[in-house]
Amino acid sequence: MTSDDVERLLIQFQDEAGEALGSPFDVPLDITPDKLQLVCNALLQKDEPVPLAFFVRGEAEVVSSLRVCVRALMVETEQVLPIVYQPQAVFRVRAVARCTSSLQGHTEAVISTSFSPTGKYLASGSGDTTVRFWDLATETPHHTARGHTHWVLTISWAPDGRKLASGCKNSQIFLWDPVTGLQIGKPLCGHSKWITWLCWEPLHLNPECRYLASSSKDGSVRVWDTVLGRCEKILTGHTQSVTCVKWGGDGLLYSSSQDRTIKVWRAKDGVQCRTLQGHAHWVNTLALSTDYVLRTGAFEPATATINPQDQTGPLEELKERALERYNKVRGEAPERLVSGSDDFTMFLWSPAEDKKALARLTGHSALVNEVLFSPDTRLLASASFDKSIKLWDGRTGKYLLSLRGHVAAVYQVAWSADSRLLVSGSSDSTLKVWNVKTGKLNMDLPGHADEVFAVDWSPDGQRVVSGGKDKCLRIWRR
Repeated sequence: MTSDDVERLLIQFQDEAGEALGSPFDVPLDITPDKLQLVCNALLQKDEPVPLAFFVRGEAEVVSSLRVCVRALMVETEQVLPIVYQPQAVFRVRAVARCTSSLQGHTEAVISTSFSPTGKYLASGSGDTTVRFWDLATETPHHTARGHTHWVLTISWAPDGRKLASGCKNSQIFLWDPVTGLQIGKPLCGHSKWITWLCWEPLHLNPECRYLASSSKDGSVRVWDTVLGRCEKILTGHTQSVTCVKWGGDGLLYSSSQDRTIKVWRAKDGVQCRTLQGHAHWVNTLALSTDYVLRTGAFEPATATINPQDQTGPLEELKERALERYNKVRGEAPERLVSGSDDFTMFLWSPAEDKKALARLTGHSALVNEVLFSPDTRLLASASFDKSIKLWDGRTGKYLLSLRGHVAAVYQVAWSADSRLLVSGSSDSTLKVWNVKTGKLNMDLPGHADEVFAVDWSPDGQRVVSGGKDKCLRIWRR
């Protein structure tokens, strides 16, 4: 075959919503993703070209050349071939590789740990009844917040990063100032059993970060006014323990329960809109496609500096920035919700539109511990007691691949801000960093002396934190 008669075919670029970009384009069959990128960016006419990933018919990714995908999918080369382009994160988070600090201080197991929205502060909650704040510049203990009288089960940062809420087994909720480590106001009391989850109102709905939702073993969800220190609304309807509550970006609250249902509430007046049914056992965990952008608020990981700073500026400006980021991530369609259950399955819902599930995600052979959308909402990771982490398509719920390597239950996972890496913490005492594109293990991080219950990746991409049964917090860096 001479160079003149190279095999060619017509392709049509489309965005993820199916909108065509330009007219069909004649390309050689052995075109590489780099060349496709040049062509596509030329058609997009952006000032700064963005990194793109290409999918033939939206299914098979073009990795080496177009020919491989065409063969694999057995596509007719006579017809125009649709190729979906996906903009990727313009920055890269590097995988963590070593433990830089082992922080001692807690006298019982670390149950939860979380970075603030900009990655400036780090907090942890423990079975020793304290919440601790850690200084990330020196990686040393900063403040010990005492007040709870029982295990601290859950902690949650306000999206402006200026307050931390913590809930304990004694059914009290405390608010803390990360700068001083002191309590803000008085404890929020009202639940009759322990607190299972806490979630703040999104920044783009209220830049004052005033309202907090809590779920409890007593079967109710409460919405608190943290400024006045009182309960605004009590949402009742679940018949058993509420396991998780999420405050969506479109003004809806979602709660999951051991009564096997998920309920959708209108946040402004507490009216129950829908009940989502389908699970055959307790619903343990919920994830929203917009979780990451709601968590980080006005902070854009792409602009992160080496020394994280608080978000500053007038409230209106913060609100605008948060709203702009939210709309970009949310796209045209309403936010999606995933529920994980003790029945080994997950359901993907579009709760604003329909009470029927979009998809049922099966494949785990033990209960699902945690589900988490990637920051760009395209992927979904689920951690299970079957020792595996599974990745799914965040839009359709289609199964993609399994990450295997842990030798015991996987408790928690956390995404890097660029959606390219995933870290998991397990009962086998290790953390593992995975490359989600290849499904390969990137780093194995042993170091803990016992089970790892909690893990988080800072939104600025600099650090991973892990905590567990050995009472130590470990900080991992590049």
